[in-house]
Amino acid sequence: MNVPGRITRVAVAVITTGAVLAGCAGQDGDGRARNSMNMQEAADRADAILDRTLKAVVPEVQWTHHTWTSGSCTVTRRRKVMTIISEGRRGNFLGVIERHWKQSGFEISGVNAGREMPAIFARTSDGFQVSLSVKYKGQAVFTVDTPCVEKSEVAEPASRPNGPAYPYGEIPVPNVRSDFWSGTTPAPAPSS
Repeated sequence: MNVPGRITRVAVAVITTGAVLAGCAGQDGDGRARNSMNMQEAADRADAILDRTLKAVVPEVQWTHHTWTSGSCTVTRRRKVMTIISEGRRGNFLGVIERHWKQSGFEISGVNAGREMPAIFARTSDGFQVSLSVKYKGQAVFTVDTPCVEKSEVAEPASRPNGPAYPYGEIPVPNVRSDFWSGTTPAPAPSS
């Protein structure tokens, strides 16, 4: 029996197993990164991201909560914009959001520059996926998907909409006019 060879093989196996286990630290069995917060804390962070994002829009737009979901270790929060954002102003709207997200340290991960249904996608440094998509009838929808976190109960969003709070499934198409966002001509260039 070759003892030195056997010891080497056992040592390599132990070192390899240790390296694999160390690489899995902070991950679920399915390989998804596990954050140090629970699902309610992640939902609160998602709500805060949405609050700050919507406050960055000037002039203000009216919004309402849209459906939210929770999975085995993730939460998705959504908000719909009730202000009519005309096709001519959608680029401006997405530009405001993109600048705010970049200033907040988010990485822009994708852009759909389509004229009718544009979208922008970003990621925070702690793994939250954020998006703005223009949907049917030009309705802007914000979505935040949390990373996989510790399982917990999740409460309804605490933020109050700045307009009517519609029941889930009964949100109408955009119906609030804005002198700026609903304008049919291209937005004026900013003055220097």
